[in-house]
Amino acid sequence: MESLLGIIFHSIGGFSSGSFYMPFKKVKDWAWESYWLIGGFFSWLIVPPIAAYLTIPNFVDIIADTSSSVKVLAYTMGLIWGIGGLTYGLGVRYLGMSLGNSIVLGFCSAFGALVPSIYYNFYPTEGKISFTDMLTNNGGRLVLLGVLVCLIGIAISGKAGMLKEKDFAVGHEDKDQDFNITKGLIIAIVSGILSAFFNYGIEAGKPMADAANEAWKALHPNQGEFLFQNNVSYIVILWGGLTTNFVWCLYLNFKNKTFGNYTDTKTPISKNILFSAIAGTMWFLQFFFYGMGESKLGNGASSWILHMSTIILTANFWGFYLKEWTGVSKKTFNTFLLGIVLIMLSIVLVGIGNSL
Repeated sequence: MESLLGIIFHSIGGFSSGSFYMPFKKVKDWAWESYWLIGGFFSWLIVPPIAAYLTIPNFVDIIADTSSSVKVLAYTMGLIWGIGGLTYGLGVRYLGMSLGNSIVLGFCSAFGALVPSIYYNFYPTEGKISFTDMLTNNGGRLVLLGVLVCLIGIAISGKAGMLKEKDFAVGHEDKDQDFNITKGLIIAIVSGILSAFFNYGIEAGKPMADAANEAWKALHPNQGEFLFQNNVSYIVILWGGLTTNFVWCLYLNFKNKTFGNYTDTKTPISKNILFSAIAGTMWFLQFFFYGMGESKLGNGASSWILHMSTIILTANFWGFYLKEWTGVSKKTFNTFLLGIVLIMLSIVLVGIGNSL
């Protein structure tokens, strides 16, 4: 039952993440950096402490009592993840919901599985599996096979994107006007690698989550683990994400002279803020439900992989809904489907490998 609840919670979080960009498409006459920043305020600054306030008594005291080294490390992981989150939005802009999410999250899944093991190869830690350990056992080798399959799937998805660009070069000038395979692939690679750092941030902020968990268990003995324990860690991690995105979006506002978006009465300001707020809140809800799922399944690769796979499936559903692949050749569409199948297969392989 605990595992089933974990799967349900991760699926809800993945659906929220895979859908969050849809409200942004309702924003009218604003530059990307303007609506991304407004959405970000809700994602990283407004909603997280509200969620913590509603679920964790004295969460401010927990943060204050946590050692500075833990908070700095969690913040730093969030800072790096923030670059991944920032480029994630650009990747979806240039590649579309389906292709953008598939490539970004494929890289995120692969590096999320590899980077920790490589780190522990240089800094051995009791109870943690190094890259060398992975080479010497069946589970580890299966994970590495999954990563290889994932990279092949990403390469095929990239090929589908190139074919799509060729298909749209003539006679489809009204389709996906932001679509740019070169920019999109470069950004997607960067985003996929850096987005995995959120998972490391959860590990770095574990002492805060443990404090919340122990306080709850003291008041609720014999009732299992605290469902919302990670909500306190998210606050510090997301401060890092806020820093990165705030600085970059303000730079773009200055560079592109788009500060006027926020006060331009010729645009639907209220509606733009509303849809940006909805998008930002949905972005945070992925972490809210991820934390609930993690409390049931643990913060291993199983949680991360399940989360990634649900996002990819959801994003591709929206991609089909938006008719992003309407008008492409049969060869292009079949190439895209093959890439998706391989990415999903890789996620299954990584998940099985980590369970062995």
